[in-house]
Amino acid sequence: MSSNIDIYHQVAEGFASQYNALKPEVVHQSWRSFWPAADALVLDIGAGSGRDALWLAQQGCEVFAVEPAKALRELGQQQTATLDGAQYKPVHWLDDRLPELKTVLQLGLKFDLILVSAVWMHLIPAEQERSFRKLSNLLKAGGRLVISLRHGDFNDGRTAYPVSIHSIEQLCVQHGVELTLQHQGADAMGRENVLWQTVVCTLPDDGSGSLSQVRHIILNSSKSSTYKLALLRTLVRIADAHPGAVLDSSSQQIILPVGLVVLYWIRQFKRLLDGYNLQQNSDPSKRLGFQKADGWDLLTHLTADDFAIGALFAGPDAMALQKLFSHCIDTIQQGPVTFIYQKTPDNPLFAIEKKRRTATETVLIDKDFLASFGHFIIHQDKLWQCLRHYGCWIEPLLTRQWVDEMAKYQLNKARALPLETYYLSLQWLEQKRETAAVRDKVTKLQQQGEKVLSVWSGSTLKQFDIDHCLPFSYWPNNDQWNLLPCTATENRSKSDRLPGRDLLQHSRGRINNWWQQANSTEAEQRRFFTEANLSLPGLKNQNHDFEQVFEALQFLVFGVKQRLQVGEWKFG
Repeated sequence: MSSNIDIYHQVAEGFASQYNALKPEVVHQSWRSFWPAADALVLDIGAGSGRDALWLAQQGCEVFAVEPAKALRELGQQQTATLDGAQYKPVHWLDDRLPELKTVLQLGLKFDLILVSAVWMHLIPAEQERSFRKLSNLLKAGGRLVISLRHGDFNDGRTAYPVSIHSIEQLCVQHGVELTLQHQGADAMGRENVLWQTVVCTLPDDGSGSLSQVRHIILNSSKSSTYKLALLRTLVRIADAHPGAVLDSSSQQIILPVGLVVLYWIRQFKRLLDGYNLQQNSDPSKRLGFQKADGWDLLTHLTADDFAIGALFAGPDAMALQKLFSHCIDTIQQGPVTFIYQKTPDNPLFAIEKKRRTATETVLIDKDFLASFGHFIIHQDKLWQCLRHYGCWIEPLLTRQWVDEMAKYQLNKARALPLETYYLSLQWLEQKRETAAVRDKVTKLQQQGEKVLSVWSGSTLKQFDIDHCLPFSYWPNNDQWNLLPCTATENRSKSDRLPGRDLLQHSRGRINNWWQQANSTEAEQRRFFTEANLSLPGLKNQNHDFEQVFEALQFLVFGVKQRLQVGEWKFG
């Protein structure tokens, strides 16, 4: 498909002129009864010149437009830019392509309508199957997938592959989607050798099969039950907090850096074992598999929160950390990865592919380091989507089950601990350390005579608060990009709400300026971008552009709002 993308890029203005000459309501008349209602969330794949994206936005839809040809995408952005500041919602443009859709998947959104117009014939049959699976997983319950099928060769160098309604029917059966409409019609441009077919596919259910599967894993007893809960809770946390961490999702599986799984594994057990000294298995004399003398025992002076994205380790700590990571990988592989499976042990849900690596004297916990240990594989991408979309319900069930397990163990029972202690031991973050680093930055800048502005109002700060842009109660994240200075009044008024779309856009310059003001040194920027590139959707590992971080922040705010139904704060 890349050769076709090159052609669309090189002759972008000619294609845009052709597309814009056709009225979208005429092109898409065949599926008029399925046109989306106002406020629908729409994904336009192969958005080209933006003709359809503009039309859909003018109907009141929220549109995400995907176009891999750079020149066409830029023309589309120009065409839809007129929506900014108007009564319509802006179109969000993404550089992505079928069948990967890596950036779209990282958004964590479910769509009411997905439009794939004049694209399917550019995909080889194997890519058509992969694309259909991913697109069907991106639909809301009752959502529509509209695909137009072009029959007829090209004479301008573009390549077309066989397409048919029959193949779409087979894909619908394979992926539990209903074929709701099929229509055949002539070419809108009057080309006699070109024929079009349009299909509308509908997702009939809410994907609760994966949710039931997770519940079964949590509640049914098996070997290494605490390990099982620890792994699932780790994956829920990563799915929610680190959409940018997915290394590959090209087949029916999700590949993560196994080091990221280990990082959160350590954070959980560090607090449980070193912080609260809670027994974690039925044998009070038995240590856990990863508690080794050359790893865990050499790092007891560190707290759970020291094991953070962007942290730098050197000397003996770095060597012990790498040993600890290897020990944890072995424990996870031999425990929950082995004993969590679907029906039979020869059908595991997870796998680990270890890499050989050489220990280093210094360690920066970033994506490269976390991936250097190998891959953690989730064999079902639907399971990953379930963890992402239903994590706010899954994690409390995991936590409650873990508390119940710990309360049964001999040493814990003897201490007669209050229930609150068990729940405190499972916190991801220490509340008292949420905003200290950023608060110190503001104070230091003020002492140096620099003005620090509220990102929301632009007023010069004297007394100040640090606001979690994405509320901590919904999305527990203390990364630097998420902590923003503002007045105490603004922080109280915002409370546990997300910044509204207009407010976020209005504050764009001040947020960017604050990030740059607070991260002026190389070390500060390294930490900032390491955290952002792992947490925010669509960012490349080597991104060092504050503006790209803001774009990704907007997408994340939108995704959290949709998944968790968080209220909006409209300042002023």
